Amino acid sequence: MKRLHVVCGPTASGKTAFAIELALQLQTEIISADSRQVFRELPIGSAAPTAEEQAQVPHHLTAHLSVADAYDAVQFAADAGAIIQKLFETHNDVVLCGGSGLYIQALLFGFDDIPAVPASVREEVEELYRRKGLQGLHEVLQKLDPDFMEGSEIHNPRRCMRALEVSLFSGRAYSSFRNGNREPRYAVEVYYPSAGKETLYKRINERVTKMAEAGLEAEVRSLLPYRTQQALQTVGYKEFFLYFDGAFSLETCLEEIRKNTRRYAKRQETWFRHQLLAKLPPAQLHYF
Repeated sequence: MKRLHVVCGPTASGKTAFAIELALQLQTEIISADSRQVFRELPIGSAAPTAEEQAQVPHHLTAHLSVADAYDAVQFAADAGAIIQKLFETHNDVVLCGGSGLYIQALLFGFDDIPAVPASVREEVEELYRRKGLQGLHEVLQKLDPDFMEGSEIHNPRRCMRALEVSLFSGRAYSSFRNGNREPRYAVEVYYPSAGKETLYKRINERVTKMAEAGLEAEVRSLLPYRTQQALQTVGYKEFFLYFDGAFSLETCLEEIRKNTRRYAKRQETWFRHQLLAKLPPAQLHYF
C-alpha cells in the first residue's frame, strides 16, 4: 500500500531532523508543508532545510517561489498532490513535513466549494479593516468563526478579511468549508512531537539566537522593498521592520521575536490537536 507519512507540529519542535531520518529509513523523499519555506528569500527566518540536509534527502516545494509571488493552500494542495502522485510511481512511501496546518488539511481533505462573495460584502469588510484594523476583524470573527481564531492565520489581514467576508455572506463559519470530516485522500501515518512546553520554548529561544547569529537581520533588511507582501507579515520579519523604523532596540526586537514565536507555537499546537490529531484513529498517530 502507498502511504503518506505526515510529520507535523509547532515550530522548532524537531520536525525537519525527524523527517529526514524517517525518509532515509523509508528510502523516499520529502515534501515541505511550510507556507514560508516556499519562498527562496527566507532561508534563515523560515528555518528552511539547509543545503546539507537537502543533500541527504531530496526536498520538494522549498525555495521555489519569490516573496513577490502569491501562493495559498489551494495551490499547495495541487502542487503537492502532483508530486505525491509522481513519487508513488517509484516509491511506496512519501514524507510530508511542515507546520502549516491549513496546507496539510487542504492536501489531505480538500475544501468544500466556497461561494463567490459580492463586491458589496468585500467592500464592507475592507471598510471595517480601514476603520478598526486587525483587531476589528478579530472581534467579529471571534463571534462568527471562533475555530478560525484558533489558527495561525489570524495575524494575516488578507486571510482574516477573506474569512470574515465568506462568513458574513454565507451565514456559515469560513472554517466549516475546510472539510475535515472526510476520509483522507491518502493512507496516512501522522508523527507529532512529544516535547513538553518548557522544552519547546527553550528550543524556540535558542533558535532565535542562532537565526540572529546566522544573519537574520541582513536577510530582513534585503527584503525592505517587499515589506508589504503577505509573506513578510509574519514572526521574525515584522519585528525587524519595526526595529528598522526605530520602534525599539535590537535586543527588544529579538525578545519580541521569541515571545511571538512562542505564541505562534501555542496556536499551532491548539490547531493540530483539535483539527487533525483528534480526528485520527490512534493506530495512525505516532509521537517522536
